[in-house]
Amino acid sequence: MPFLRRAATVTAAAALAGGAGWVTRAAWGLPTALGASQRRLRPTVAGSPQFSDGKFHNTLPTPALAPANARDGLLRQWHEDRHKGLPGGAIPVAEPLLPEQAGDLAVTWFGHSSALLEVDGARVLVDPVWGEKVSPSPVFGPSRLHPVPTPVESLPPVDAVLISHDHYDHLDLPTVRALVRSQSAPFVVPIGIGAHLRGWGVPEDRIVELDWDGATTVAGLTLTCTEARHFSGRFFARDTTLWSSWVVSGPRHRVFFGGDTGYTPAFAGIGARLGPFDLTLQPIGAYNDAWHAIHMDPEEAVRAHGDLGGRVLMPIHWATFNLAFHRWAEPAQRLLAAAAGRDVQVVVPRPGERVDVLAPPALEDWWTAVGSADDSPEQVAPEPKRGRLSLRR
Repeated sequence: MPFLRRAATVTAAAALAGGAGWVTRAAWGLPTALGASQRRLRPTVAGSPQFSDGKFHNTLPTPALAPANARDGLLRQWHEDRHKGLPGGAIPVAEPLLPEQAGDLAVTWFGHSSALLEVDGARVLVDPVWGEKVSPSPVFGPSRLHPVPTPVESLPPVDAVLISHDHYDHLDLPTVRALVRSQSAPFVVPIGIGAHLRGWGVPEDRIVELDWDGATTVAGLTLTCTEARHFSGRFFARDTTLWSSWVVSGPRHRVFFGGDTGYTPAFAGIGARLGPFDLTLQPIGAYNDAWHAIHMDPEEAVRAHGDLGGRVLMPIHWATFNLAFHRWAEPAQRLLAAAAGRDVQVVVPRPGERVDVLAPPALEDWWTAVGSADDSPEQVAPEPKRGRLSLRR
């Protein structure tokens, strides 16, 4: 990931300048956070049909980054446009209103791709990231733009924890350790990620690893590991673990969780085999022409929702971390415009807000009120203020 290369450069410079204490803090816990080595991963992943020549592959040829001759342009864009993804004001954060018993079909969004699904009376936590930075270091990496809506320890008992892939904004070491202490649910993950979890102290009997099209049953729900178009890696080695989307099927309702993915025709096949879906959670942010194949833009998210046979669409992978060069509010604005053109029902909760998908609230455009730091061309982007909105009645 580009910011890791920058981090290594800055760390070396600081060391030469004598900042030993600062460097120690930046590197604290780094080897553990990086996860399992290729040597430890190989026995688990080598048998996967998606694994060959020492790494996992997408079904379609998928470059993770633009060709080398475009990288200078990316570096210039990072220098000139990195502030564009900051919000223009405080992001309203709701205090979650979680019932004692899980509902028939509901979702609580905690920011980025982290959400709590309620499906036919069971709870599934997806891509939980409560960390302040999405990075192996407590010093480097994108910082959270709004506070977590509630401590991870305050979550009700969940029946399963789903992980889409091993990037830091989807698999967070401190959050995993907190869930090991506060929950008893299994971690259901794409093949290879179990090696990371074992190294972090997750008991073997709480790890279920699946390849694409593999499934397991938990609390009356069928959890199916489905294809995505992305990549993996927690440092320089890439594609050493599998990435996926997920289908959560109950006796009466079905949910599709996109995690992080580029658009792929595989969505139509997933919809035909496992859909239609009452709710799809689709990534809409962190898009850029340089990595178009691995991150959907909002229009593609609407298209994927249609391929899957989705009824209600909820956007994820936006608002919480500054991971690209588009304006902060732009993903939601483009999503709503695209959805209107296809008559797609969309819910856009504030971080922390619970939505009853069977009786969704009227859409409120709260993101435009927040705005983007770069809305005024001459404005110097401020450090975003933090705010909390109580939805208690």
